[in-house]
Amino acid sequence: MALSLTHQIGSLAGTPVPDTSAGESSTSSATVSAAAVWKSPSANIRCAARKPDPAGADALSPPLTPCRSPSFTGIRPDLSVACKAFATDTAANPSETDEAERAYREGGKGGKSGEGGVPVYVMMPLDSVTWGNGVNRKKAVNAAMMALKSAGVEGIMMDVWWGLVEREKPGEYNWGGYRELLEMAKKHGLKVQAVMSFHQCGGNVGDSCTIPLPKWVVEEINNDPDLAYTDQWGRRNYEYLSLGCDTLPVLKGRTPVQCYADFMRAFRDNFKNLLGDTIVISPNFSIIDTIQEIQVGMGPAGELRYPSYPEQNGTWRFPGIGAFQCYDKYMLSSLKAAAEDAGKPEWGSTGPRDAGEYNNWPEDTPFFRKEGGGWNSEYGEFFLTWYSKMLLDHGERILTTAKSIFEDTGVKISVKVAGIHWHYGTRSHAAELTAGYYNTRFRDGYIPIAEMLARHGAIFNFTCIEMRDHEQPQDALCAPEKLVKQVALATQKAKVPLAGENALPRYDEYAHKQILKASQLNVDEDSGEKEMCAFTYLRMNPHLFQPDNWRKFVAFVKKMKEGKSARKCWEQVEREAEHFVHVSQPLVQEAAVALSQ
Repeated sequence: MALSLTHQIGSLAGTPVPDTSAGESSTSSATVSAAAVWKSPSANIRCAARKPDPAGADALSPPLTPCRSPSFTGIRPDLSVACKAFATDTAANPSETDEAERAYREGGKGGKSGEGGVPVYVMMPLDSVTWGNGVNRKKAVNAAMMALKSAGVEGIMMDVWWGLVEREKPGEYNWGGYRELLEMAKKHGLKVQAVMSFHQCGGNVGDSCTIPLPKWVVEEINNDPDLAYTDQWGRRNYEYLSLGCDTLPVLKGRTPVQCYADFMRAFRDNFKNLLGDTIVISPNFSIIDTIQEIQVGMGPAGELRYPSYPEQNGTWRFPGIGAFQCYDKYMLSSLKAAAEDAGKPEWGSTGPRDAGEYNNWPEDTPFFRKEGGGWNSEYGEFFLTWYSKMLLDHGERILTTAKSIFEDTGVKISVKVAGIHWHYGTRSHAAELTAGYYNTRFRDGYIPIAEMLARHGAIFNFTCIEMRDHEQPQDALCAPEKLVKQVALATQKAKVPLAGENALPRYDEYAHKQILKASQLNVDEDSGEKEMCAFTYLRMNPHLFQPDNWRKFVAFVKKMKEGKSARKCWEQVEREAEHFVHVSQPLVQEAAVALSQ
């Protein structure tokens, strides 16, 4: 028997919810047969016919009241996606139902392509696909997708884990759970940002589960530990393969870059019927493909960086400066060659030995201190140039491959860059340097990244968009707002689209308003009508669907989609959002009743 909606939605957080319904027993997550891997592709496009907005759509609804439907009796109010966020005690009349159905299909007003504004995506739970290659908590996810669509959300972001799909043997892919999840998104009219996740899940901020690298990759690392990033104390990091071995056939005859390429190619071939862009034929008709964007993972947490601040086992704590990750034999071999080319062979035997430890602050170390620090010396310039260039070359190699694979599919390519905002106010920007971003008070480290992305037509995806300077520890000279502005200027200079994410879960209006402000890219007098090309919200979970959080989120999505030219105040948008929630209620209630049976 199906679990109740409380269990389905509550389980999104990955924590069990006690079953209080008599006579019901828990059911395990569904698995997909081998046939799902070879499922014949369906039609290549989906057509969406759109009706003009009905008159009177902007009228305000009656005040919302708790749901009194007997179908929802006993459901915990803090975990209900639909009945508490959308419910009113008034039955919907036919015109409201028609409007709700139109809103559900279109994602609400302002959701049509070409109308400006910033589309909002929502990250799926990290464990959306099970070890058995099925959809985890499928009924809960289905109900949540319906709610997100009716709120005006553009789509979802999902991690496609290398460690799940190619888990057992090289070149043997099982896409079962992902095909099912993508078909669910297609059914609900949600677009998808698919992340090629070549990293381990577990050990970073917000990681709620553990998904290691493929078994056969782990075996190779065990045979050759230098395939893992290594710090100066010999500590290995298994989140992501060292970029020092990118072009060496260390994975059963293939290079890591070849493995990434084969994975992306297999993804393209298996989901070619879902890949593409939205083609607007007329104001009321468009052709829509589900997978709109491929975000290519390039390091820990899917970000283009070194694993310089690993939280696992308490190695690093915020706001420590982190540590350089260049001590595996492949990285040291590259460093040695670079030093010899520079005529300084003595610089090639090791990285900086005076850069402190993970939890030091800049002034604790000879290398990062502001006066006479090694970072600002001839040696420091050599080392940091080499270290950051290795990261840029890594990005260049993978982007070149990704672009060739997805070139004729119509999807966008994006790369995620970490928002390392602590110690940003110091001269050396130590935490950014250890991560591979050669950004100091005297040098812009984000322009080279933006220029590299520009060469491949990729999107620059940046985090910490929700943060304000004064919310962070001032003694650590944190400055997320200044950092976001610097990145925005770099992307504008390189003519690269900028997208954003929030680094930590936030449900309050204060954070929403900061995201809205940052997304408008008012960074200089030449900003004009520029806006972020998209924003991805962290993350689908029970807290998002609590009534107060849900109403604030709907208002936030509506305001983002109105864009830079919007003239409505926040309070007016909230009133309109309440109306939107009200008219969408019949659809979500229908889904909730079906799921609770």
